[in-house]
Amino acid sequence: MDVDTIIGDSCARDWQTVDSDTVDPVRFAVIGLGWFTRGRALPALADSDLCEATVLVSGSAAKAEQVAAGTAAQHGITYGDFHDGAARDAYDAVYIATPNALHLEYAETAAAFGKHVLCEKPMERDTDRARELVAACADGGVELMVGYRMHTEPAVRRARELIAGGYVGDPVAVDGDMSQRLLDRVNPDPDQWRLDPDLAGGGALFDIGIYPLNTARFLLDADPVAVTGRTSHTHEAFAGVDETVSFALLFPGDVTGRCFASHNARQASSITVTGTEGTVRVEPAFFQDQDRQLHLSRGEGRATVELDRVDQMREEFDYFADRLRGSAPILPDGDHGLVDMRTMEAVYEAAETDRWVSIA
Repeated sequence: MDVDTIIGDSCARDWQTVDSDTVDPVRFAVIGLGWFTRGRALPALADSDLCEATVLVSGSAAKAEQVAAGTAAQHGITYGDFHDGAARDAYDAVYIATPNALHLEYAETAAAFGKHVLCEKPMERDTDRARELVAACADGGVELMVGYRMHTEPAVRRARELIAGGYVGDPVAVDGDMSQRLLDRVNPDPDQWRLDPDLAGGGALFDIGIYPLNTARFLLDADPVAVTGRTSHTHEAFAGVDETVSFALLFPGDVTGRCFASHNARQASSITVTGTEGTVRVEPAFFQDQDRQLHLSRGEGRATVELDRVDQMREEFDYFADRLRGSAPILPDGDHGLVDMRTMEAVYEAAETDRWVSIA
């Protein structure tokens, strides 16, 4: 395979099928105005040529109107207003960025209104509710995409091409990790929703462990068939959810995986696929404000490739809009997201029973 060709145009949008000059932008109702939405999603939408935020939805009318006043959005409404159909003619799709356990209700309303759904990961707090979400979108005849940013992250896409092209030979193992000090770097509040099992569904696994899990699936183009794992916590704020998780995966063909995530460890992230002939590693891998590096090795050769940083949220939004305005299928869809839900719940089952758990 020609590695230089793959790496040479490393940040090209190989997924793009439509020209932004020839289609109308997709208008979004953005549901949930937390720090991630304000700091990441809204700036990405403002920079996009394929999307725009036209409606902002929050639990507080004052907050929705205040945030809308600082953007190009024409409407700031409450959650209740949204369910009642306010401003429903002003948007084509919704971006759901509420706590996990609230995703379903907004997806159901959006689908009933005929609006497409871009839902943050994980899809919901448990598999049953995630299945309901998928069914609601199918019944409403609307498209559903789950917000896995790594699927449009150029470094990960180039790594996937290399693996598919045989650079590593036959894949043998995948190793991924993601860690951060949640209370120091993200939110110091011990009562935040990420630490509430009823709202979050899980702790480090559901919030950041899903990154190495899903990216491993994407790189291998395969789904795990069995899993085992361990969870732990040392800080009292994590009494209700996992602070740290480690889990092992078995993929078809006896390819193995090892993943680690922690909400109380130094910030770090990486993913590595090792094969019979070589290794591809992305490090740093998952945090947005870092430049990406592809580390390649095969035989006696070694190389590190620097990739330009992209706005991961803009790539995600633009991909979704491209699929809505074009005819190519949307991936990752709801069925793809359900695999992660079942796998993560199997990790928790394995941690409780001290055994391998098959993923049906």
